[in-house]
Amino acid sequence: MSELASGPVNGSHSNGAADVMSDGEIPYDYDLLVIGGGSGGLACSKEAAHLGKRVAVCDFVSPSPQGTTWGLGGTCVNVGCIPKKLMHQSALLSEAVQDSEHYGWEPHPNLKHSWTKLIEGIQDHIGSLNWGYKVALRTAGVEYLNMKSSFVDPHTVACKDRKGKEVRKTAANFVIAVGCRPKYPDIPGAKEYGITSDDLFSLPNPPGKTLVVGASYIALECGGFLSSLGFETHIMARSVFLRGFDQELAEMIASYMEDHGSNMIRQCIPTKLEKLDSGRVKCTYKHLLSGMELSDDFDTVLFAIGREACTNTLGLDSAGVRVDMETGKIDAEAEQSNVPHIYAIGDVLLGKPELTPVAIQAGKLLAQRMFGGGTTQMDYVNVPTTVFTPLEYGCCGLSEEVAATKYGEDDIEVYLSYFKPLEWTLPHRDDNRCFAKIITRTSDSERVVGFHILAPNAGEITQGYSVAIKCGMTKEHLDATVGIHPTIAEEFTTMAITKRSGRDAKKTGC
Repeated sequence: MSELASGPVNGSHSNGAADVMSDGEIPYDYDLLVIGGGSGGLACSKEAAHLGKRVAVCDFVSPSPQGTTWGLGGTCVNVGCIPKKLMHQSALLSEAVQDSEHYGWEPHPNLKHSWTKLIEGIQDHIGSLNWGYKVALRTAGVEYLNMKSSFVDPHTVACKDRKGKEVRKTAANFVIAVGCRPKYPDIPGAKEYGITSDDLFSLPNPPGKTLVVGASYIALECGGFLSSLGFETHIMARSVFLRGFDQELAEMIASYMEDHGSNMIRQCIPTKLEKLDSGRVKCTYKHLLSGMELSDDFDTVLFAIGREACTNTLGLDSAGVRVDMETGKIDAEAEQSNVPHIYAIGDVLLGKPELTPVAIQAGKLLAQRMFGGGTTQMDYVNVPTTVFTPLEYGCCGLSEEVAATKYGEDDIEVYLSYFKPLEWTLPHRDDNRCFAKIITRTSDSERVVGFHILAPNAGEITQGYSVAIKCGMTKEHLDATVGIHPTIAEEFTTMAITKRSGRDAKKTGC
């Protein structure tokens, strides 16, 4: 790694004025200026401040086309993981209410859901987190600049507040942690009449009949909880669901959602949105195979077709930072851009997982290497994640498709099992809709290279097993582990059927 403007990355980094002197002996304002106040940027800034450095965080949220904005904390806290999981929990409670009668509970005659109360609760919680982040920065000694920044030169940024007042700040080092924002399709009416996940979690009125455009995890998560909350929900997918994930499980998710109330509009794309006199939005769309043009009216149209890096207004060309022309993301080696004192972490990095815990860990480790003599690099391999669809999908490692391509089909073994959680038996819910899969590499002592589960609480289960995968878990380790009965997680300790065998992996009994 190249040297920083104010000292070596892995060597000693002295405190004092030397840290903030430019070539012309004019002191910089900061040792480190972090652009972006999301999870990664906050973690990096606080770690650097803890190591005795002068640090500032510059964060500004540009309103969505619908005018939505939010406070400090980034996507995860405000319009991502946190409100999404709370919406998911509300949807799960809907299922629990339906199941409860089978467990002896008398149904409540006046039980109904209030969208307004849910939104108020979520926004109150988010507000408390926004305040907590401000306090945490103040406590750590990090200066918070609620301003939009762009590079003027490699060591200077122009910062503008909401009123347009500009100040210039200099720093010896920069970390870009601006993340991504949702994309809109290039069709008439998209930005005028459509919304994205930036707007959904603060929507003041119930969404009503909703069209979700997209096949991403955001599309399926949002479509899933809206359907479970009782709203007529349609999900329009151009091609495959959950591209990049294991496609066997992706299709299982889509099938489960379709069987439980979500309407799937496959192989179609929207071509136009129009506002009707009734207040509804008319969506005209095209079937890709037949070319047939169709239309339907909705109360809400939600786009979840991907995200784009927020780099186009940063003035990175003025700093000499190269970005990928197609995505706008920064191609960095060990989070270091082609300009040695400018770094990037989180979703803005090219080819790295767009996950909050990844940004947090990378930010902390980067600050330790920059200012604390640390040497540990961020490990982007075997990062666990969960898609919070109605039936959760947790995974760690490779999909079956990627494993077969990487190692060859003859060098992998795929173990699988269908099952039904005990909790589903009294309500007589679906048999064999839950699914477990592990992919092992035969020539490497059957080391587990892919872990996949479709089941309730998949996130909790995957987090535990991901530790073992990091430690090199093999099929023998799983076979030697005594399961906890009756649990879902024990399924992985008894898997004996391989896909290659052709045997039926469905089961009955406990």
